Amino acid sequence: MTKQTRPASPKPGILFDELLVVMVQQGDQNALARLHKRWDARLIRAAYRYTGDRELARDLAQECWIGIWKGIGNLHDPARFRSYAFAILHRRGATHLSKSIRERDKAAKAEPEEAQAPAQDDALALQQAFASLPPDQRLAAHLHFAEGLTLNEIAAVQSIPAGTAKSRLFHARRKLKAALSEHTEGDI
Repeated sequence: MTKQTRPASPKPGILFDELLVVMVQQGDQNALARLHKRWDARLIRAAYRYTGDRELARDLAQECWIGIWKGIGNLHDPARFRSYAFAILHRRGATHLSKSIRERDKAAKAEPEEAQAPAQDDALALQQAFASLPPDQRLAAHLHFAEGLTLNEIAAVQSIPAGTAKSRLFHARRKLKAALSEHTEGDI
């Protein structure tokens, strides 16, 4: 006797997002406001992981909403809203990252490196470990661990093959584990 397995049902929040997207596509401004209310904090959190700056994260999320608003009519599969929103965030943030990396490198050459005090808090250690990741790995790790995106969704967000997303996540996980191991060994 074989037991038939049913495909997993989407979570109610995902179905609600799909409904809101369809309503927005039909011109319902209240649905756009509800979608914004549901997603703004998540986009700001992801933008913060991406930029490391709270104010800039808010600005980046706002630019993302402009992109969502302009392009949501072309989103053919409302179920893909999650990866669609993060992909817009990724594209808007890529320009910022390259600029900030150049500025950081210039500043690092201009100032001598100061010794940093060891992290005293696990949350701070985790935040520092995330901040030390390269931007592409940081975003992949955030999307996977904080937002729950699958490898295929991460690949779509970052416009990369699934294998590259898997590799980025693997390297990010390894670096986070090493950084957090150093932190806990320093406490012993």
